[in-house]
Amino acid sequence: MQSILTMIVRRLLTLVPLMLGIALFVFVVMRLSPVNSAVAALGDQASPEQIAEYEASRGLDQPAPVQFVRFLGHVLRGDFGETIGVARPVSTLVGEALPLTLQLTAIGVFLALVLALVLGITAALFRDRWPDQVIRVLSMTGISVPSFWLALLMIQHLSLGLGWFPNAGYANPSDGLGPFLRSMAMPAIALAVPVGASLARIVRTSMVEELDKEYVRTAYGAGLPPVVVVGRNVLRNALVNPLTVLGLRVGYLLGGTIIIEAIFSMPGMGTLVMQSVTNNDTNLAQGTILVIAFCFVIVNLVVDILYLFANPRLRGGH
Repeated sequence: MQSILTMIVRRLLTLVPLMLGIALFVFVVMRLSPVNSAVAALGDQASPEQIAEYEASRGLDQPAPVQFVRFLGHVLRGDFGETIGVARPVSTLVGEALPLTLQLTAIGVFLALVLALVLGITAALFRDRWPDQVIRVLSMTGISVPSFWLALLMIQHLSLGLGWFPNAGYANPSDGLGPFLRSMAMPAIALAVPVGASLARIVRTSMVEELDKEYVRTAYGAGLPPVVVVGRNVLRNALVNPLTVLGLRVGYLLGGTIIIEAIFSMPGMGTLVMQSVTNNDTNLAQGTILVIAFCFVIVNLVVDILYLFANPRLRGGH
């Protein structure tokens, strides 16, 4: 247990330089942008004096290192500035939009894992037989289908055609579990299918490798039932590689929400990103990108910790 805590602390410490690097990258990219935040805020008709006054009030006339230190201080306090136009705090908008995106991502991850485990384990247990062949075709099809195209197909057939799900909008969990799940179903499925299909291939490969090992034959020879051998030994060892990939796939899901939320008109982080691009809103872009990056880093940290628990040999190596 002590070794696990030590490794968790080490990984937490690596978050500090990583987040500093992400903040620096976002700061530099925003400053290299051809969009002038003063002109975007004041309009094209703003005079040079008005632009100079705007930049001076926000420290934009200071040297870049001074601006970055000031920017970092505001970020550490959760202050991302105000949006252009309505002048609302970016942190407020992010606080309103982030729960929806996290809910959508969590449901998408859950569906992707269920899909990957069901398809991957079935394909491995029926290796080189017709179920395996069918699942391989389904997996390749799922990987090849873009999320936005799948979303549009579901809107056309499941919403407009059959009326099973709403074609847009978001129902808060406080409005009832049924409306909430119905509003989340199609966006989550659109996100989960490509990721689940990709993970299914990795689960199958890992399961096949484990099933061919000597300890499996020994366990069967000792009279252990297949459910015990596969569920307690093979599956646990086979999940190590899929867990490694899962962190990157969650990043894909977070990125995919930008398009999916726009398609389904959901007021999440993706909508804020689209809004920041449309309005040339530097503060909103910086805030949303930093929060999404932070979520991605935290998810990967959680996956790393799960990876340590799933593979005891790694704990012994530190």
